[in-house]
Amino acid sequence: MNGKQFLELLSRLPARVWIQAVLGLIGFVVLAVLGFAVIAGVAAVGLVLLLAFKAKRWILGFFRRDIEPAPPARHHDGKVTDVQYEIVDRTNDRPPP
Repeated sequence: MNGKQFLELLSRLPARVWIQAVLGLIGFVVLAVLGFAVIAGVAAVGLVLLLAFKAKRWILGFFRRDIEPAPPARHHDGKVTDVQYEIVDRTNDRPPP
C-alpha cells in the first residue's frame, strides 16, 4: 500500500470516525497537559514544603541557646615559631642477613 492508496482509504471513512478521531486527539492533548500540570504541581508543593521546613528550623535556631558555639577560627599565617624534633638513626637496627 502506497501513500496515495492510504489517503484514498482515509477519504472513504465516514464522518463519525473523523469526529471520533478528532475528539480523541483533543482528549489526549488535554489529558497530557493536565498530567504535566499535576506532576509540576506536586513538585512545586514538595519544594514549598521542603523550603518551609528548612525556614522553620532556621528561624527556631535564632531562639535556641542549647547549641554550643563553634570554636574560634585559628589564625594561621604560615609561620612556625617553635618546633621540637628528634632524629632517630636506624641504620644499626637491621638484623644481620
